[in-house]
Amino acid sequence: MSEAAPAISIVTPMHNEEACVGEFVRRTDAALAALGRSYEIILVSDGSTDGTERMIRELCRAHPALRGVFLSRNGGQCTAMHAGIQESRGDVVVVMDGDLQHLPEEIHLLVERMDGGAALVSGSRKGRSESLVLRRLPSRLANWMLRRVSGCPVRDMGGFKAIRGDIARSLRLRPGHHRLLPALVWMRGGSVDEVFVSAPPRFAGNSHYGIGRSLDVLFDILMLWFQGATRSRPLYLFGRIGLVVLAIDVAAGLWLLWERLFRGEPLTERPMFFVVVMLFLAALFLVAMGFVLELLSDAVNGIGGTRPYVVRERVGGA
Repeated sequence: MSEAAPAISIVTPMHNEEACVGEFVRRTDAALAALGRSYEIILVSDGSTDGTERMIRELCRAHPALRGVFLSRNGGQCTAMHAGIQESRGDVVVVMDGDLQHLPEEIHLLVERMDGGAALVSGSRKGRSESLVLRRLPSRLANWMLRRVSGCPVRDMGGFKAIRGDIARSLRLRPGHHRLLPALVWMRGGSVDEVFVSAPPRFAGNSHYGIGRSLDVLFDILMLWFQGATRSRPLYLFGRIGLVVLAIDVAAGLWLLWERLFRGEPLTERPMFFVVVMLFLAALFLVAMGFVLELLSDAVNGIGGTRPYVVRERVGGA
């Protein structure tokens, strides 16, 4: 490693991208050199089985700023991104795809906007050429839902991002979080900004995305809502729901009691009686669940430090 930390770290996950990696490194290295700031390029092979890792080794010999991080198995884009971010040292971390749908020549747009003091700058894609039904409409819906759930004003949550290095390395990313970076930073209190970037087609190869990913995004959004609703305290959410259920239960129970005392209606033979019993048990369950999740949350926060990947090899770097 060099003595001083670079100003910019590029972090790019790659899975079987041998057709793109050479062109990506050439253009990214040229774009960063023109920017006039110190930099490093970190390519994370996410368990690639083609020639990606061989090419990264060869490219490291020609590009001193390039580093390769090879994971022992394919863990998914977010896991690879997390590994690269943890290996980074830059004051600004730029995360981008390796298929050249994020143009290296536009890195400066994000970095220069970061000079304004934002914790994260998002690249908002314009002129997207992907399928309207399979990609663009699901993306617009997901971004709208994320804005409503998190309050984050960024229009395009996924993809090309620049993040302040200390914040990026403090994030505990789990699978799916690569789609939520602006919302995660915003919900922690960081300021966000965005710039328009291009959205060209892939340079080569095939996309790893399919329509099934839309369902994954929906679950990620629901989880983000849950995290925000609990404000790191599950007891608050489940306790409040339990109290609402208990209030409804008490009201229904009082009505049954009134019917029994003043109208002589049988109590235990009516369906509503069993509904009251079930609501009472549900209220107790919800409050108990809040306590259990509270204890689990404390345990998880106390453990920390466990990474969901194993680095098999590191190559390149000074």
